[in-house]
Amino acid sequence: MPGLTVKLRSLFFKYHLKQQLQRLSEPQFDRSKSDTFGITSRPEEPLVPANPVFQDGVATKDIHVDPCSALSLRIFLPDSVSGSKNSMADYDAGAVYRGYSPLPMGKRYRKLPVMLQFHGGMFVSGSNESAANDAFCRRMAKLCDVIVVAVGYRLAPESRYPAAFEDGLKVLNWLAKQANLASLRSVRNVDVNGRIYDDFGASTAEPWLAAHGDTSRCVLLGVSSGANIADFVAWKAVEAGKLLDPVKVVARVLLYPFFIGSIPTKSEIKLANSYFYDKALCMLAWKLFLPEKEFNLDHPAANPLSHGRKPSLKYMIPTLMVVAEHDWMRDRAIAYSEELRKVNVDAPVLDYKDAVHEFATLDVLLQTPKAQACAEDIAIWVKKYISLRGHEFSY
Repeated sequence: MPGLTVKLRSLFFKYHLKQQLQRLSEPQFDRSKSDTFGITSRPEEPLVPANPVFQDGVATKDIHVDPCSALSLRIFLPDSVSGSKNSMADYDAGAVYRGYSPLPMGKRYRKLPVMLQFHGGMFVSGSNESAANDAFCRRMAKLCDVIVVAVGYRLAPESRYPAAFEDGLKVLNWLAKQANLASLRSVRNVDVNGRIYDDFGASTAEPWLAAHGDTSRCVLLGVSSGANIADFVAWKAVEAGKLLDPVKVVARVLLYPFFIGSIPTKSEIKLANSYFYDKALCMLAWKLFLPEKEFNLDHPAANPLSHGRKPSLKYMIPTLMVVAEHDWMRDRAIAYSEELRKVNVDAPVLDYKDAVHEFATLDVLLQTPKAQACAEDIAIWVKKYISLRGHEFSY
């Protein structure tokens, strides 16, 4: 069983979460309306600023990629991009990473896989800039040796379904555009400051991704409700096929996905009052996320095994499922993995004993060794699919 500290923190967490959900259910958040611009964090969310200085081996920066919405990204760049064993030796102590403007032509750039990360929060809270998510993404960037792009999708009820899912797909398409812009790197497509632009001068490439991103090795990682978004984005990537080139989604990791269905599973009955996120609170969140006319626990956004989903499961990319012993959502995630394995998709399950929902991403709060162990286990599996393809350096 979880320790006393976890139990006490769970009680306080649930109390504040209930207050938040009740506030979001008040008349000013009229569910008949939707804010297309939206918000990506709540005032009570503890946020940490981006820091382009390599701190504990990772530099970060925020970018706003859609002028028509609040959609934003935080990029996590590990210092291993220098390609040296002592990476920090390549930069002055405390200096801002010069990748804000790519290195001059002829210099070597170490290419790293790109991981798109979608945070949790039941679609109504959380942020890609929160202290917990920032710490988790830093950990994944270092352990997996990848560039993590954390997606700040729009939250409900201000922007209900399908806003968050559309944001996930928009970022995937944005990544494809970035890869195409980076391929334009030539004398006529680089200005005096090293910025890469298209032939019309309307778009410039994001320099960290242009210099170091290898989009042919793209991984999706979703946490709780973010796992639902990662599931949707994966299906869209499969549907797009070569139309998404040069982006290739090679694997995905779903951490304790926020799945549900009309017919309850054993864990949904037995663990309905589980730690941090119990079923009653999550039901409130689903009512805030799904439009009233579309509210259905077998909605494709909620139940991955609902009838009529296309394409077939057999075309799905390799999927690592992470579940926790004391999480009421565990059975449905396990069932999803079982269905994937039936059609020969690599879909192992990592089941952590004495763990609770979001145990690996609430590490700032819980401070458990399981969080570090989980991140290491994820890195081992992910590296099977992001092993080096072709040349590690581009010129």
